[in-house]
Amino acid sequence: MKNFGKTILTFAAAMIAAFSLTACQGGGSKSTVDVAGLADDLNAKTIKSDVLTETNPDMLPTIYFFEDGQVNESKTYMSSGATADEICVVKCVDENAAKAVTELFQTRVNNQSKLYESYNAEEVGKLADAIIKSSGSYAVLVVCDDYDEAGDLLKEAGF
Repeated sequence: MKNFGKTILTFAAAMIAAFSLTACQGGGSKSTVDVAGLADDLNAKTIKSDVLTETNPDMLPTIYFFEDGQVNESKTYMSSGATADEICVVKCVDENAAKAVTELFQTRVNNQSKLYESYNAEEVGKLADAIIKSSGSYAVLVVCDDYDEAGDLLKEAGF
């Protein structure tokens, strides 16, 4: 009977440890994000006033000033310039690179705001509401028409 009590106690301790570990997984960021899928969804569901075109990844260092080797994967949609709408989802080499990329995204938004003030001031409000986030090694920039939908999509993706 004494061994049975130790067995129950050991089993209970193991269950508590298992539940503790799984409870920690729910609140953190996802370990992977479908970069292309998220960018496609954001483009399809949050852009109403323009038709964005996919931007060649080779152009992104020139547009956002990414450092060489900072970004592993990306998908970007941009306006022709008629609107400020823009979507960029990137997977960086690590969490520090993702944080640095969010700073570059903020610089981009600041620069675009100054540019749009001079010829399409209505778009400056969109830029003021831009979503710039990172989660783990991922970073995102969204300038769109439907920020509520964008927020929902980003939350579902772990941002």
